[in-house]
Amino acid sequence: MAFAITQTCCADASCVSVCPVNCIHPTPDEPDFGTTDLLYIDPATCIDCGACADACPVDAIFPAGELTGRLRAYEQLNAEYYAGRDVLADVSAAPNFHRWAPPSFARVLPSDFASLDVAVVGTGPAGMYAVEDLLLHTNARVTLVDRLPVAGGLIRYGVAPDHPSTKKIGETFARFHDHPRLRLRLGVAAGADLADRHDAVIYAVGATEARRLGVPGEDLPGSLPAAAVVGWYNGHPDVAPPDLSAERVVVVGMGNVALDIARILTADPESLAVAPSVRARLRSSKVREVVLLARRGPEAAAYTRPELLELAARGGLVVDAHAGVAEAIDGAAPGEKAAWLQGVPRERVDWSAPPPDGRRIVLRFHSAPLAFAGDTEVRAVVATGDVEIPAGRVVRAAGFRGAPLPGLPFDEQAGVIPNDAGRVEGRPGVYVAGWIKRGPSGGIGANKACARETVGSLLEDAVAGRLPMRRRTVGARLFGRV
Repeated sequence: MAFAITQTCCADASCVSVCPVNCIHPTPDEPDFGTTDLLYIDPATCIDCGACADACPVDAIFPAGELTGRLRAYEQLNAEYYAGRDVLADVSAAPNFHRWAPPSFARVLPSDFASLDVAVVGTGPAGMYAVEDLLLHTNARVTLVDRLPVAGGLIRYGVAPDHPSTKKIGETFARFHDHPRLRLRLGVAAGADLADRHDAVIYAVGATEARRLGVPGEDLPGSLPAAAVVGWYNGHPDVAPPDLSAERVVVVGMGNVALDIARILTADPESLAVAPSVRARLRSSKVREVVLLARRGPEAAAYTRPELLELAARGGLVVDAHAGVAEAIDGAAPGEKAAWLQGVPRERVDWSAPPPDGRRIVLRFHSAPLAFAGDTEVRAVVATGDVEIPAGRVVRAAGFRGAPLPGLPFDEQAGVIPNDAGRVEGRPGVYVAGWIKRGPSGGIGANKACARETVGSLLEDAVAGRLPMRRRTVGARLFGRV
């Protein structure tokens, strides 16, 4: 019985490295890596050893024949990825083995490589993948810093509370917190003196600011950035609870974060692993309908297939069939994004009427917001297609951008710190990883390759003597070495 990879796949390729028959793709050295919704197991090649399931940090891999409920579809999704693909080598000679890439040794460290003192700022995935690389593959001493009192970053405060398997990767990262060469400093703001006290600094601080929509009324009370809602239901200490007294909430955006917000606001509070205060507010919530707005059509939706499958399987999902949306869905070929919606109920929503009884989520395509209407607070969203959607709350989930860091260059347009393979421009010994490096793209696993590139640049600079001279004894003293 072959195994199959399911919804919570983090795509960090831990499973790829342990597979004895190379049947999990795309691999990190293949063009599709980082662009697919998840990794896939070839059922024709899998030998049912279970090594991938043991290595998976988010419990996303199961025997295909044992999948039930909404996960049942993943047996077919894994098989579909390989349909018509030339993935086998000489079948007559080795039918159970894919082609192996030639061995590659991207790093070569001299035998007398001196121990480095490295500071890593941020305990989210990018920071922790960098920490893991440094501790497992070098003799570096690491100071791990986070301004929040609890470690975890995006894993703790960004992953939806009804995705506990995804949050489990935090346990993998947490095992490094007690490493003898790591010093963990929580609740501490990273100061400018980090660069003076360490041989190198890696900033992995994520993208914390909401992208502006640039529409009138965007700053009215009742208009919230996605981070304010996501942070609230995940217990972020800096986020206040939102007002949920409106019957209809409009979410601008249709990516995975938007779907998360819609799902949590319409979920049974008792089914969520959230703080008692969050559960109590969800119990008293008046929200009955969440409307997701996308400026483009269903063929270009930003959500991934696993997230949509979860939402559709739960029920209460409706597509607003206006402006040729139904025709685009019905005319889509199998495998195209629009075709994913072919089994979802549709209706022409009458926005002049109040939300129906019960709770539901409405997907409305071809509807870019033009303005948020209201005098003292948001009352409606005016969107393309000459429509005005009454709503007491609006959540802006149109993406994130990085924030400037004191003393470092910043690209205002891209929302990142300018860098070359992680090296910060004009700042020898200072590096970036994760979303502050490349922008808010890619899931958890994408940060592994990103952090590896950054650590590779750091080590290359160290070997070449390009790191500034630091007060090495300070770092050694922190670890009780002098």
